[in-house]
Amino acid sequence: MDRRHFVAGVSSLAVLGAPVCLRAARSFRLGLTPVFLDNDAIVIDRIRTALSVAMGEPVELIQRRTYQEITATILDGSVDAAWICGYPFLQQRDTLSLLGVPVWRGRPLYQSYLIVGQNDPAEGLEDLHGHVHAFSDPDSNSGYLVTASDLARMGMTPERFFARSVFTYGHRNVVRAVADGLTRSGSVDGYVWEVLSSVEPALTERTRVITRSEWLGFPPLAARADRAEDSQVQRFGAALRGLGDTEAGRDALRLLFLDRIDAGSPALFDGIAARMADVPGR
Repeated sequence: MDRRHFVAGVSSLAVLGAPVCLRAARSFRLGLTPVFLDNDAIVIDRIRTALSVAMGEPVELIQRRTYQEITATILDGSVDAAWICGYPFLQQRDTLSLLGVPVWRGRPLYQSYLIVGQNDPAEGLEDLHGHVHAFSDPDSNSGYLVTASDLARMGMTPERFFARSVFTYGHRNVVRAVADGLTRSGSVDGYVWEVLSSVEPALTERTRVITRSEWLGFPPLAARADRAEDSQVQRFGAALRGLGDTEAGRDALRLLFLDRIDAGSPALFDGIAARMADVPGR
């Protein structure tokens, strides 16, 4: 699917706005960061519509720039749930409860990719010493932790290994930075890179994947643990796991290139926990 057909497909759903009767109820507040496709406004609206239809009540999407900000909104009650990452989920493992884990290409797993420019001769992380690198977010597993832990296993830190590193606060922005030559390399969510390869091939074709991590738990949806039994939170969890049962839900999953959302298990994130243990202070 190219970008034109992707956008056209999303636009065709614009008529599916949430029923008027839903708007009178209290909104369920879902927090989002630029973890996927830089918060493409049309795609985000389709998620909102699908979840509103599935819950039978309005869902309001609260967007923040960083994982730290969105995690803070869960903890202080500004949002009812959030789509985060396995890394901040584990950082707050005692205060967060798992609501669902997306399934991509048949598994609730994804990889971190290390990318360089299309014609760059680098073959691995060790070849990037002394150059400029793009990370996504300091609390991103695929966009920071994987590379930081690989460096820790080499006895290095990003500050010592790279000449300079930057945070782009969006995986698409990491790809752009590398494609445009602003940085030599970047750490990026493999799911996002693969989706971009379908919808924006002209962008990803200017980059090359040189290493892939092991398979790790896909970024989950979570709520505060002390609200796990709240009826609205439970309805939301059921709506997530039932997205494939409604036309609006299937459309949203299709646009996100996801199969479905399963209940998941905290054990999915054991690999991320192991990498956290390798990075001092993490």
